[in-house]
Amino acid sequence: MSGVVLYDFWRSSASYRVRIALNLAGISYRAASIDLAAGEQRSGNHLARNPQGLVPVLEIDGLRLTQSLAIIDYLDQTRGLGLLPPEPAARAHALALAQSIAVDVHPVCNLSVAQYAAALSDGADGMPGNWMRHFIRPGLLAFEALLEGFEQAPYCTGTKPGLADVCLVPQMYNARRWDVELLDLPRSLGAEAACAENPAFAAAHPDLHAPD
Repeated sequence: MSGVVLYDFWRSSASYRVRIALNLAGISYRAASIDLAAGEQRSGNHLARNPQGLVPVLEIDGLRLTQSLAIIDYLDQTRGLGLLPPEPAARAHALALAQSIAVDVHPVCNLSVAQYAAALSDGADGMPGNWMRHFIRPGLLAFEALLEGFEQAPYCTGTKPGLADVCLVPQMYNARRWDVELLDLPRSLGAEAACAENPAFAAAHPDLHAPD
């Protein structure tokens, strides 16, 4: 049994990213579910792992790591995944592409944020779906425009999966969950289709990690 443990939630976009990265690295791990819908992230045991009360948390190499982008960067640096170009300017552009989703779209669509927005709306019709669509659709339109600066061959930034793909795929899953219009995003859809054929991405899909 692997000594690597991933504390995650099956529908968490951040957890989905880390599952993809672990699979790309060929690292077997034990998954320990933290049920966000049931509030398990606020338990004393989980707060001891991560005072932020968030997932994912990865225990690996004698370390306990939090924050999906930091975890993925650690895997990239220690396992040579090549998720970002080595040249500084190209790296900055590719990192900005990935962060347009992971830093700008995902946080405002976090479950706790959406639940709070729904509570403030006092039961308004269409919440939290309207909230999700309000942020996801413009974010993906911007991502699509940013992709014009890269050659999809067939992944977002080249011939192998990069950090942008790792961030895009979970957001596309989330977009479909909330009925976001995607048909006018051909570059993003093309990269997503390429990722769907990659076993590392396919094995990380939330449907395969849903509770019984």
